[in-house]
Amino acid sequence: MIGTAAPPLLDIRRIYFEPAAADLARGREILARFPASERIPIESHWRIPELRESDPSDFLRPKRETLVLGVKKGMTFRPNGRSADFIAPSTSNGCAMACAYCYVARRKGHANPITVFANIEEIAAATARHAARLGPKPGPNQVDPDAWVYDLGENGDLSVDATISDNVRDLVALFRRLPNAKGSFATKWVAPALLDYEPQGRTRIRMSLMPPAMAKLLDVRTAPVAARVAAIPELHRAGYEVHLNFSPVVLREGWEVEWGALFEELDETLPQPVKDQLAAEVIMLTHNSDLHEVNLAWHPKAEELLWRPDIQEDKRSESGAVNLRYRTGWKGKWLRRFLDLLATHMPYCRVRYAF
Repeated sequence: MIGTAAPPLLDIRRIYFEPAAADLARGREILARFPASERIPIESHWRIPELRESDPSDFLRPKRETLVLGVKKGMTFRPNGRSADFIAPSTSNGCAMACAYCYVARRKGHANPITVFANIEEIAAATARHAARLGPKPGPNQVDPDAWVYDLGENGDLSVDATISDNVRDLVALFRRLPNAKGSFATKWVAPALLDYEPQGRTRIRMSLMPPAMAKLLDVRTAPVAARVAAIPELHRAGYEVHLNFSPVVLREGWEVEWGALFEELDETLPQPVKDQLAAEVIMLTHNSDLHEVNLAWHPKAEELLWRPDIQEDKRSESGAVNLRYRTGWKGKWLRRFLDLLATHMPYCRVRYAF
């Protein structure tokens, strides 16, 4: 059994809640799960001044002690084409983890603790209607050969969310009954509860991995890499499609040796049924100057790896933000070396996309 998860991430001491969320069945269930927590009513889950004005150096405490309960209002399905065909309306945002490279918008404040949305029935119904309108997938693409795939956890980690509510269980049940669609989410956590959800191949879990020494520095408050690797066969036996998410690929001296050792471990650990269905996505590091400043306040050691102006250049994102990525020309060469290394150790692992 999955029994090697990291210690519990959450010690919920206060819950900010929208009254409309607390009136819903899922909201009542979540409040009952944390009976000793302080309850603080709010008008909007986005506008919580106490979080926005908290001390940037105290980055981890709000993630550990604070939960936000809200209602998801926008039911937008955004085309993707990489990890999924569409980004589905989320059942949560924010995260209890503190990966140093994560630049998900911190609109609540620097720490962005988990917000759970209580209107799960509305979100699931909107997803089912969207899939029904699409009908059968007309042909294969890099996302999936047969099914429309919906990314369910763009702004958080659903394995952690499964420890808070049954939203994830309900999503897995939804895709179990949609004949033309699959759900998908990336994770860095090991949640034994997922083994009982009966996905029947209709939910894809993308296990996020990097070399253990690098993860110890950058993947703060996540499950150890060894635990994530050990969980892969069990998740597959439980009925999940399991892919790998090599992200971000962070370059430093000796990176090829580190990644090669991880690939060897995977090759030795994964049983043949997992290898037969295995695919991966590869994403080179993109950093951000605002995140750099936040990290300097609470985790400056991480910036020694992430902030490398000597090998990075500015890149303007689709939203207009200025990010840093590895320099053009060199990035392509390093990515090619990474893919060659993966093919040498794990030739059966199809790469769905890499950039």
